[in-house]
Amino acid sequence: MDHLLSRLVTPLELHDYSLDELRQLAGEIRDELRGILRLRSAHFASNLGVVELCLALHSVYDFSRDRLIWDTGHQIYPQKLITGRYPMIHSIRTKGGLMGFPNPEESPYDLFMTGHAGCSISTALGLRAGDELQGRGERRTVAVIGDGAMPSGIVFEALNNAGALKKNLLVVLNDNQMSICPRVGSLAAYLDKTPKTDYPYGLRRSKREREAAEAQPAPPAERRAPKPFGVPFEELGWRYIGPVDGHNLEMLTKCFRDLAPAGGPILLHCMTKKGQGFEPAASDPVKFHAPSQFEWNGKEVIPLAKGSQAAYTHVASDAIYDVMQRNDKVVAIVAAMCEGNRLQKVRTEMPDRFFDTGICESHAVAFAAGLAKSGQRPIVAIYSTFMQRSYDQLFQEVSLQNLPVTLCMDRAGLVGPDGPTHHGSFDTVYVRSLPNFTVMSPGDALDLPLMIDFATTHPGPTAIRYPKEQAERVEREVQPLELGRAETLHWGADGMLIAYGSSLSTCVRVAERLRGEGLDVGVINARFAKPLDEETILRAVSECGFVMTVEEGTLAGGFGSAVLEAANEAQLDVRRLRRLGLPDRYVLHAEREEQLQELGLDEAGIYRQACGLAQLCGLNREHSRA
Repeated sequence: MDHLLSRLVTPLELHDYSLDELRQLAGEIRDELRGILRLRSAHFASNLGVVELCLALHSVYDFSRDRLIWDTGHQIYPQKLITGRYPMIHSIRTKGGLMGFPNPEESPYDLFMTGHAGCSISTALGLRAGDELQGRGERRTVAVIGDGAMPSGIVFEALNNAGALKKNLLVVLNDNQMSICPRVGSLAAYLDKTPKTDYPYGLRRSKREREAAEAQPAPPAERRAPKPFGVPFEELGWRYIGPVDGHNLEMLTKCFRDLAPAGGPILLHCMTKKGQGFEPAASDPVKFHAPSQFEWNGKEVIPLAKGSQAAYTHVASDAIYDVMQRNDKVVAIVAAMCEGNRLQKVRTEMPDRFFDTGICESHAVAFAAGLAKSGQRPIVAIYSTFMQRSYDQLFQEVSLQNLPVTLCMDRAGLVGPDGPTHHGSFDTVYVRSLPNFTVMSPGDALDLPLMIDFATTHPGPTAIRYPKEQAERVEREVQPLELGRAETLHWGADGMLIAYGSSLSTCVRVAERLRGEGLDVGVINARFAKPLDEETILRAVSECGFVMTVEEGTLAGGFGSAVLEAANEAQLDVRRLRRLGLPDRYVLHAEREEQLQELGLDEAGIYRQACGLAQLCGLNREHSRA
């Protein structure tokens, strides 16, 4: 049998495919998806679940003109495969290769670079309104959004706005009964009541027909039928259609053809299964959301990735569990990422003090403020990139009220193959700018439990950032954690490396190398970005031959900026001060080590820049100030 995928040039060719050819193509796509996992970790179960949905959409619409937005975007692999990127698919999530999320730089079929959930309906509505204003009203607009993203606040804002505007917009609710973890909340409970029916999508009565029927005398109570599913959406101004089988290509293509000329906002409810077509992933979609490399021999999954030491996430989860064991006032809050935050043990053993809000970060932080006001000590564990979604609540409900809420911001800094949508670049900046906040970052695995203990007794709001990285330990006699106090590992007369965060171990190695070459270079573990240890750090700026700050966050407004601000206030000469960190641009996907090397934040890069700065300051082996 001919291999269809390798011969597909444009998705427009799908318009002429038979159902059998579409089914064959679906199988080939799933084979390619498994092939990717032989090479590297990648989003998997979600992509398997949308293969038929992707093919049906592209076999009916012309998305070289029409509009298609995939919410969140981690299920974009099937679309990449059929839109001219099949030859490069095995480069996905590698430096210089395809991105693991939609990317307009790769293809006009990817309209937005996305990686955060819930925004598709809003952007699709904006596209539709803009096309009408530009005289391009013949274009059709489709957004695909998962049931896990539906509870997001912005989704309800978009549903409300679109229902009032009455624009022609098709929203496909991809209902697979999952977020990354099992879905939670009352909307999830409502979707769990979706009627399981084999009826074709068109047999349900319209809202007008139901209203006419309801105007008739009510039948006896024992004969009353339950309210049809989908009424809440229709009350918001949407036409609800479904549920339909999201893996039935014949039904899906017929449905999309029938709906193509329809007007007004329409919600099509598709039932799909994460991991469809690969039984291990279908049975455990959480494990296979983004699994490590594996080989499939037809009977079992054979892991290919080597084990590694504990990551900062594991250190944080252990510390959170320990402090909750000791203090019954402490509660934990996550936003649909219990497994990602490794808090399953807390969820299982302390369910009354564990809260999963779903993909609702703004609500999670405001909810934490209410808990804190009542006397609890909430820990909000959310990835740095997603914590940004709650900025107004960090200001209004937490900072302004000076409430003891602890933010555990996982995946701070560079996150490797997930790329620019997921880097935790900006947290130091946006939290440091808020009054009352204490902002910390552990230098190593020994610092993190100390910081979580400190935060849960501190009277005001605190933020702790830590990376997606193995948790190294710097051998030393660990100094006690005190508010606004840095830890000096070695004082160097010639120069000082001030590490804010997990670059501490790298800075220690660089300083040791420089001392071996005759330069007396010391290391400070900053620990705090706010309040800054001005006594220690400004002394270094005043006395040492040079000072270099190192952080894995954006330089604009980050830790190094805090040092410059303090030095300026003290009217110090900062010509011998340099800042290393993330530049004012988005860092593309690659392995984390490759990203650090590119930005000069690996050991070789820090050493090279320290040598250059020392030379500029007139320091060398013969002229050491030691």
